[in-house]
Amino acid sequence: MTHHKQNKYLITIVGPTAIGKTALAIQLAQHYSCPIISADSRQFFKEMSIGTAVPSEEELAAAKHYFIQNISIKDTYTVGDFERDAIALLDDLYKEHDVVIMVGGSGLYIDAVLKGFDDFPDIDESVREYIIENYNRHGITWLQQELEKRDPEHYKRVAKENPQRMMRALEVCIGTGRPYSSFLNIKKNSRNFTPILIGLDADRELMYERINRRVDIMMDIGLLEEAKALYQYKEYNALQTVGYRELFSYFDGDYSLETAIEEIKKNTRRFAKRQMTWFRRNEAITWFNFATPAEIIIQHINKMIHADSR
Repeated sequence: MTHHKQNKYLITIVGPTAIGKTALAIQLAQHYSCPIISADSRQFFKEMSIGTAVPSEEELAAAKHYFIQNISIKDTYTVGDFERDAIALLDDLYKEHDVVIMVGGSGLYIDAVLKGFDDFPDIDESVREYIIENYNRHGITWLQQELEKRDPEHYKRVAKENPQRMMRALEVCIGTGRPYSSFLNIKKNSRNFTPILIGLDADRELMYERINRRVDIMMDIGLLEEAKALYQYKEYNALQTVGYRELFSYFDGDYSLETAIEEIKKNTRRFAKRQMTWFRRNEAITWFNFATPAEIIIQHINKMIHADSR
C-alpha cells in the first residue's frame, strides 16, 4: 500500500505583515497540541524584538515556538542554513507530532522548507530592479563582470551576448547568496510531510490601516529605544530592514522623527504588497479573510487531512 507521506502535515500560515498570522498560529497550535516553526527571517535575531513583531511572552508561553530570536545579528545565517535546520527539526518533531505549524511572511524561507531549492527559487523584486538599474547604467559588461565574480563556473558556459540569460543567473546569485550553477541538476528534494497552506488577507485599505496602527504601537512600546541600542550595528545586513533603517536616518539627522515614522509606515505597506505578490503566485494556498474564526479554518484543515489520508 502507498504510504501518504507517513500522514504528517505541515500547516503553513502565510500572508502580509500585521494581518494576524501569529494569533492564528497559536490557536491552531493549541487545537492540534503541536509546536510552531517561525519562518520569519526578521524574527531570527535576538537583538531585534519590537520592530520585527516577535511574539509576546504570553504568546511564546501559549505554544512552543522554534526559530524565534535564535541567532545574533552578527551571525551569518542564510536561507540555505534555515532550510537545513528546519528540515532536521521537522524530522525530529514528527516523531511525536502528526501536525506541525509553520508561520511567517518570508516567502523565500517558506518555499525553502516546502520544496527546497530544486527548482530555482523566486527572487525578491528588489533584486531584479537593482540588476536592471545597473544594466541600464553600465551596460552588458557590468552583467558579465558581476556574473564572473559571483559564479565563475556558470560564466564560462553562459551566452555572454545575451543580457536576459545573464540577468536571470545574476538574480539567483544575488537573491540567494549562492551561485546559479549550484541549483542546476540538484536531485528533487523529497519531503516527508504534506503541506497544507493557509493564507490570510484583507482588503488593501484595511491591511494598510492595520499596518499603520501596528507601527504606532511599536513606537509606543519602545521601538525608538530599541533602534538606538542597535544604531552602532547599523551596517549589519540584518538591520537593513524596515523599522530600523528609517530610525537610523533620523539619528543621522536626515529625517525628523515624524518623517521617519511616516517612512516606516510607507515602507511596511510596500513590503506587504510585495509579500502578497509573492504568495498570490502560489496556487496551493487557500485564502481566508483575516477575521475568519479559527474554527472555520480548522474545519477546512481537517477536511484536507481527511481527504489526503483516505
